[in-house]
Amino acid sequence: MRNYIVYFFIIFPFLPCSAQEKQTLKLTCWQVENLFFQQNMLLIAEQMNVDKADASILQAKLWDNPELSVEQINFWGGAEKEKQFSIELSQLFVVARKRSKLVAREKISKEMSVTEMKELIRSLITELRKSVYEMQYLQAFSRTVYNRQQSLEQLIDTYRKQVEAGNMSKNELLRLQSSLLEIENEANELETALNEQQKNIKSLLCLDTYINVEILPDETLFTSPEHLSQADLMEQALQSRPDLEYLQLEKKFHEKSFIYEKSLAVPDITLSANYDRYGGVWKDFVGVGISFNLPFLNRNQGNIRAAKISMQQSEYLFLQKMKVVQHEITEAFDNYCRAYKLYEKTKANEFIFELDNMLETCARNFLNRNISMLEYLDYMEAYKNGMQTVLIADKNLRNCFAELQYVTGNEIKQDNK
Repeated sequence: MRNYIVYFFIIFPFLPCSAQEKQTLKLTCWQVENLFFQQNMLLIAEQMNVDKADASILQAKLWDNPELSVEQINFWGGAEKEKQFSIELSQLFVVARKRSKLVAREKISKEMSVTEMKELIRSLITELRKSVYEMQYLQAFSRTVYNRQQSLEQLIDTYRKQVEAGNMSKNELLRLQSSLLEIENEANELETALNEQQKNIKSLLCLDTYINVEILPDETLFTSPEHLSQADLMEQALQSRPDLEYLQLEKKFHEKSFIYEKSLAVPDITLSANYDRYGGVWKDFVGVGISFNLPFLNRNQGNIRAAKISMQQSEYLFLQKMKVVQHEITEAFDNYCRAYKLYEKTKANEFIFELDNMLETCARNFLNRNISMLEYLDYMEAYKNGMQTVLIADKNLRNCFAELQYVTGNEIKQDNK
């Protein structure tokens, strides 16, 4: 019985909707981001790389263990008190400050791990924001499609009664029903797109499969491009972008590595003390010794040269990345300016705010034969296109703002109503 209970809890998250009721989690954009930082498993795993880097620093600080060896034990020769054996204790001493130089290099490696985590956050939070904005758009556009569908269904019901009474043509009813099928197909495609965004957002938030996420609408006042300076954004990027910081740290890492590899050319020293009983002329012999490599053949030339080349290579990569960053900021800033201008122009259009009210009016005029079917269907299309234009302008502005923050590597201040 116990095994069946355990099995049930293992498969419970994967049961179909009929076996468990789906829950809807309503979140604002800010709540989504807060939940992301609390639950994303990739961030938790990346933090462990920082912990591993701390362990590497600890390991680099440790001394080598002393070595004890017992040799030349003779169990069968001579009297018991004349058994022969020797004991030697040796300790390796690292010279040329190799240990401190290795620790310095590992500390840079830790900073690189921290920077990699910042870069992961920058990438994932931008991906999350764009998924949230896409979902907001799809949810809003779905409501537009639903309004059209509901209006057309009501019209068809009324029109069917008129057709049955012989007051209207059946051909017009068939044309309306054909338009309804097109809208239902469009609604189905929107549901498919919403499911994809559900998958993306729930994966980033590490939510259970039986939870549906609904993004609540918000009214965000985005910063006007007039209040932004492209030169300031570039300066912020040079100071804030984790990928640039990583390349700078990589340069330092190779510099520290070059210094460390040069120190390896200096041979380390091993000091030893040994005791020998009946192994030579004297009954009890105590001696000390010293040993080190003679750096005639191997002076670590290859590793030193490779470290020097890596230093030069990292310099070129950093300069190239700086150029890429400058072009990215220019492109993102220009795109944001255009998106902001179009969004403001769309908001200023009074026709957009009359669309919902005119939908019902147009249907009533069609029933009263004040407008033709062609005019009614044209208005339905104009209603869809108008609402879609507004929603796409809003989505594009949000995406361009998210991209501008991404390429800047910094949060740009914005206000919420």
